[in-house]
Amino acid sequence: MNKFKLLLICFFFNFAFSHNSHYEKVVLRQWSIEKEQQTVAGSFQMLKNGAVYIEDANEKIIHFPLSSFSKEDQAFVLKKEEWVREINIDLNARSSIAHAENQSSWNKKLWIIGLCILLIVGIILTFADKKKLNYLIPIALLGSLLSFYGFAKNNTLTITDPTFLNAAFAPFKATVSTSWDNTYFYVHSKGIPNHTMMVGISSTGWQQQIPIPQCYIGTNAWSIPLNPELALTPVPVSAFHFTRGAIAIAANGVAIFNYHTNTGVDSFLDGQLDNYGGHCGRADDYHYHTAPMHLIESRQTTYNLPIAFGLDGFAVYGSLEPDGSPMATLDANHGHNGTNSVYHYHGTANAPYMIGNMVGKVTEDANLQIIPQASAKSVRAPGEGQEPMKGALITACVPNATNNGYNLSFSFNGTPGSATNFSWNGTAYTFNYVNYPTINNKIITPTIGTTTTNHIGFAQCTVPNLAAPSFRLNDNNISIYPNPASDVLNIKVNNGITESDVQSISIYGIKGELISKTLHYKQNIDIKNLSKGMYFVKIISDTFEVTKKLMVE
Repeated sequence: MNKFKLLLICFFFNFAFSHNSHYEKVVLRQWSIEKEQQTVAGSFQMLKNGAVYIEDANEKIIHFPLSSFSKEDQAFVLKKEEWVREINIDLNARSSIAHAENQSSWNKKLWIIGLCILLIVGIILTFADKKKLNYLIPIALLGSLLSFYGFAKNNTLTITDPTFLNAAFAPFKATVSTSWDNTYFYVHSKGIPNHTMMVGISSTGWQQQIPIPQCYIGTNAWSIPLNPELALTPVPVSAFHFTRGAIAIAANGVAIFNYHTNTGVDSFLDGQLDNYGGHCGRADDYHYHTAPMHLIESRQTTYNLPIAFGLDGFAVYGSLEPDGSPMATLDANHGHNGTNSVYHYHGTANAPYMIGNMVGKVTEDANLQIIPQASAKSVRAPGEGQEPMKGALITACVPNATNNGYNLSFSFNGTPGSATNFSWNGTAYTFNYVNYPTINNKIITPTIGTTTTNHIGFAQCTVPNLAAPSFRLNDNNISIYPNPASDVLNIKVNNGITESDVQSISIYGIKGELISKTLHYKQNIDIKNLSKGMYFVKIISDTFEVTKKLMVE
């Protein structure tokens, strides 16, 4: 074998193993501080070291001892903290599983690399001329080092556990469904939140759009990468990038766009957004332009769950870290690495509000949008409902009586009584413009009466596989015994719950670490190897979950 062939072999193996082989306004709670005889309005943030932390109407964090609150408030705090603790148990367990799986995968790769290097060395020693070993051995060593470097570099790829993403969307499973494959986590929704839309947009910011539910389902679902990679140079979320389409998806299934408009202005400061940081686009599709912080403030979710995910695959949290500590210093991208060394963003009240630069690798097409990208469908003809209406101030936007449309009311130059009432029946859409100002060559003139237009559009869809609301079982449904236990734990199902309903039984330590997990019903679980102390047993199915305390003696 000549020198040229040997060099080819060395660099072939080096190349092969340097690459991966696969791959509203907010309604604040009124708190009664009995010991100080005062009432405080604010939203619960956390219970820490016996003190209750509350964010007041001025976004200031204040705290009082738990014992100073009324009994009702104390019960509320303890119940909320129990919910948070249970969620943390789930998240910590998932993190442990993901780490163990990734470590196992990495160990397998090391074995493969080592065997291949031995193969290369064997070939060289067998066929090479002894005199040429002086330069062939350094080449082989260099190739080996490059191979290890390639694997080590590729090992920085973040593998996201789908169940972690699923936990973020779980509080909204009545309107949002999820699915995933090996590449993407998919979010299916109609893009309509459970809060009032459009109210709060200034008299210079409305362009006549109204919220039409969209079909972000199936092949048109929102796609979040499950294998996000850090970009060598993060692309800025600016007036020159990502000016069309979404950059993230909120946990309630509503898309989040660049806060810059396509004219380069800050949509929030320009008065184009409602009380929740959203409005409708040219296709009458509702979306946010700022971080959906209200999801935490309205207690629809909690601080240790992401409020959104960027379309680069990285999570977005609220104003606290996932462990409840104050938000750490943000970098230029508006985020930082978490305690698990995985990057995440944070939402704030000031620009860039959520994502400053896309930290993960994304593909931006010629239309300046991230792809893959779910798309909205327009119903109205081009030009209808796309002109700014200076002087219009939206006062209400509510579902109609038959729940197949919305009635949007607004005042014009301070005079109330104008409205856009629209509805759908199959593919037929009807728009009634009441006392509607008309725009002719940029001149707005009032029209008294109702003008009706009809359009043929898409049939309203149903979000598939919406989960039935989960419920917590009582002690009569599932029992564990003996408790305390020392050798064997028995699990019994009763009152309409069958053994086949149980999908998994997990035991967690007091710190939330996963001790064991069985992916089916098991009547007897061996606990001889557990140390003395407190544990938690979680039993899960499609429609319920229950957590019980276990004392091991």
